[in-house]
Amino acid sequence: MRLWGPRSLGVALGVFMTIGFALQLWGGPFQRRLPGLQLRQSWASTPRPAVPSCLPRQRLVFLKTHKSGSSSVLSLLHRYGDRHGLRFALPARYQFGYPKLFQASRVKGYRPQGGGTQPPFHILCHHMRFNLKEVLQVMPSDSFFFSIVRDPAALARSAFSYYKSTSSAFRKSPSLAAFLDNPRAFYQPGARGDHYARNLLWFDFGLPFPPEMRTKRGNPHPPRDPNPPQLPSGVGARALTLDPNALFHPIPTVADGHSQTSSSASLDLGSSSFIQWNLAWLDSVFDLVLVAEYFDESLVLLADALCWGLDDVVGFMHNAQAGGGQGGSAVGDGGLTAEDRQLSARARAWNNLDWALYVHFNRSLWARIKQYGQSRLDSAVAALRARREALAKHCLVGGEALDPKYITDRRFRPFQFGSGKVLGYVLRSGLSLQDQEECGRLATPELQYKDKLDAKQFPPAVSVPLKTSRLPSP
Repeated sequence: MRLWGPRSLGVALGVFMTIGFALQLWGGPFQRRLPGLQLRQSWASTPRPAVPSCLPRQRLVFLKTHKSGSSSVLSLLHRYGDRHGLRFALPARYQFGYPKLFQASRVKGYRPQGGGTQPPFHILCHHMRFNLKEVLQVMPSDSFFFSIVRDPAALARSAFSYYKSTSSAFRKSPSLAAFLDNPRAFYQPGARGDHYARNLLWFDFGLPFPPEMRTKRGNPHPPRDPNPPQLPSGVGARALTLDPNALFHPIPTVADGHSQTSSSASLDLGSSSFIQWNLAWLDSVFDLVLVAEYFDESLVLLADALCWGLDDVVGFMHNAQAGGGQGGSAVGDGGLTAEDRQLSARARAWNNLDWALYVHFNRSLWARIKQYGQSRLDSAVAALRARREALAKHCLVGGEALDPKYITDRRFRPFQFGSGKVLGYVLRSGLSLQDQEECGRLATPELQYKDKLDAKQFPPAVSVPLKTSRLPSP
């Protein structure tokens, strides 16, 4: 099974991965803007090649999943596109009609084929429920498709806090522990906001659900053909604009018509086959899926795949809740209490489709790391973290994220939602105008940055008063 999408990256990895080019790759333009922030030591002492071995990728589709560290990825895409004058496919507000499936008509300024010429879009990256056929109406099929996933146990903790008032299941439950102890006492498929309460990643990827999990308004019926077609491979998977529902003929997993089994380990052959077909389809579409628990390692691989520099992927965490964090720690329950370990196990069992998806992409990430080289990755991650720390000390009051009560500048105050406080940043005083601009880009929350890009792409019309001809003197 192919691990990373329709276009193999093995050739690209082999072409430009020399130590000398690593110096070229990571010696980003930010160092010229902030001359005092040089990396402590170079990646290598060999001279830079005169001609780069790859060109930066600038046609990007990022599926922004919920509560998975995706706002931090969105921030670097905002900055990169803003700095390079790229054109974003923007929603009219802040999401593309979520939780409905993505529709091209929701892209601001989009005109269907035959509806007149329009400048091409470079980046599609705001919240949507993935719908490949419609995405390909907006973005070319050779765009770089990527996303991010998170351990369902950590995601459940974050989602319960953040969507407590949005999900009817969460709202009725006094605590996450109480919810996971007996989720069916609170959860009703199809109830308003309850897609946040179960298999949220699977939902965001736009995948069909097993028959027993479907609701009238949820997902289309499975195809009637008992012999599913062969899974496509290569670029053709996108060129054919395939609908994942057309690839799968899931077999009901529970004979008595009740709900799905409680854990991926206990799924029968039919359901396991259903999951594997879905995962294989995702492999045919997405070039890379990041893993929140290995966020920095994922960023290194992203920069490598896109032929970007260090400063293109270094940044600050965004939309993180106080005491919660996003990613940064590997999956493992060794440091948890027995009660917390039990809670994690229940969360993964309840979100069994997400757990299968997470395990799959965690494995593919580490297969990619093996190809990249562990020692080389360790050096790159160390350089990225040193750079982030240096930028934080240079740009930010306290060198870290702060409670929103300390953020008085509305440009940098993150939107507050859910029961936890969403942290943000305050710029240090005394920065030069140039540093204020660059540090401001790093600190700007996603909603404010989207508004900034919107105003840049769609400047408000300025009405010019009509000139009146001067009357002749009597």
